[in-house]
Amino acid sequence: MSPVISYVDGIYAVDAMYIRPGLAAIYLIIQNGRAAIFDCGTNASVPQVLYALESLGVSTSGVEFIVPSHVHLDHAGGAGAMMEVFPNARLVVHPRGARHMADPSRLVEGVRAVYGEATAQALYGDLKPVSLSRIVEARDGMALDLAGRILTVLDTPGHAKHHICLRDSRTGHIFAGDAFGVSYREIDVDGRAFVFALTSPVQFDPQAIHTSIANILAEQPGAIYLAHFGQVTDVRRLGGDLHRLVDAHCDLARKVHADGKGERHSRLVNALRQLLVEERVRQGWQIADAELFDIFSDELDVNAQGLEVWLDSLN
Repeated sequence: MSPVISYVDGIYAVDAMYIRPGLAAIYLIIQNGRAAIFDCGTNASVPQVLYALESLGVSTSGVEFIVPSHVHLDHAGGAGAMMEVFPNARLVVHPRGARHMADPSRLVEGVRAVYGEATAQALYGDLKPVSLSRIVEARDGMALDLAGRILTVLDTPGHAKHHICLRDSRTGHIFAGDAFGVSYREIDVDGRAFVFALTSPVQFDPQAIHTSIANILAEQPGAIYLAHFGQVTDVRRLGGDLHRLVDAHCDLARKVHADGKGERHSRLVNALRQLLVEERVRQGWQIADAELFDIFSDELDVNAQGLEVWLDSLN
């Protein structure tokens, strides 16, 4: 089992072990023997979470809330399996995502379209439905009471229409899912973190992303917990970088589309690689291009797919 990462005031990260170590995090918020789980990973992540909770002295009956930031399967694929092993938990999910947790067949179809049936099965397994009686629709401003510790829901569309974040009353920190981009520890420089934008299909909306980033920054959190991956601080600087990078993604997509030469997806991937290299130089990342492309291989492909859907929506 991967080690549990301890942050502050009962906040922990568990590596979901999705594709590779250090790619996807599941967060535990623990208060007086009660726990909330933010993001679920996949079915294969459940043993990691069980091990972490046991090591932290929390029983399976002590889990009160399971909160996927949105219903993309690296965040919600393990929700059904977790609900089976945590008998007192309620699944708190955006209203647009609730029906997909009760009947995940559309999610399965979507991920098979992106990855192919064999890869989708290997990554996510068989998704388990969640009884509607155990699903709570998360509305903006809703307060979840975890043994007196209030976790407030923030509606944060842009990456997906069904995306939420949580603000922790004890620390003022925010659990952001994919609403604040990605930040991998491999590109840190002397402990300083950096971000890169996510433009995944099929609901990428740059205007909504900018609004959600601004709303997160308006909360003035001392730290943000990203699904990909871990805690980041200096959030004002990172938010500025993220605004800039969302615009850069849109600008390069328009240029590639206007050029019209050759297969669009591969040209978008190449343009995104160049943007990544430019960001490496700009920020002083101490990493070779080949390793950089390997770390961001999924983002390069999925961001290109999302930009294609967005470009088509403009016509």
